[in-house]
Amino acid sequence: MKKEIKIEVPNSYKGITLRKFLELKADLAMYEDMPEAQNAAMFYHLCGLTPEILHKIDTKTYTEIRDNLYSFINEKDFDLQQIITINGVEYGFEPNLSEMEYGAYLDIGKIGELDINENWKKVMAILYRPIEKKIGKLYSIKAYTGNEDIEQWLDVSMDIHFGCLFFFINLSPILLNSILNSLTETEEMPLSIKQTLQKSGEVIQQYTNWQKEIFSSLTK
Repeated sequence: MKKEIKIEVPNSYKGITLRKFLELKADLAMYEDMPEAQNAAMFYHLCGLTPEILHKIDTKTYTEIRDNLYSFINEKDFDLQQIITINGVEYGFEPNLSEMEYGAYLDIGKIGELDINENWKKVMAILYRPIEKKIGKLYSIKAYTGNEDIEQWLDVSMDIHFGCLFFFINLSPILLNSILNSLTETEEMPLSIKQTLQKSGEVIQQYTNWQKEIFSSLTK
């Protein structure tokens, strides 16, 4: 007796949460020299297919799923979403980075490197905060306290995370100069902040390498 299985395949990064992305990234690193295991990890984390089920599906279905993942996995064009909603609450991206609280910059500097990893949820909690007032496209957000909820960002889709990442790191050279110019002669920017803002090129390259790793896994 045949058993029907419903397979949900994402067709964009909107269908992949940060939680799923981090789990997949960890497995791909763990099985770096095991193409079949990497392939199984892709289908498991993105489509919910266990290795047992994966081995039973027909070639046509397998190819259709793989091609669907191909269609978006190498995407690099993400727009910053300035206002998003989480659990019914509107969050706004920091409207003026050059005037963001100094404590927020210090905490970003402590993270060390802007990349989609276990620390990324902390960055999102700093850059996105609940909206207090909104008039048209203009808005203000709550002041940074250092006690923001970071765990909720694990369930936010990757299109939002990538949009923030690429916007922030592409802007970092301009932002760095802006912050330096705003400091008085007696003030000095902590080295940690400088190093964090100056690593944008490395992060972009890391993400590109990760995409190649996924593509290679699916091809094999």
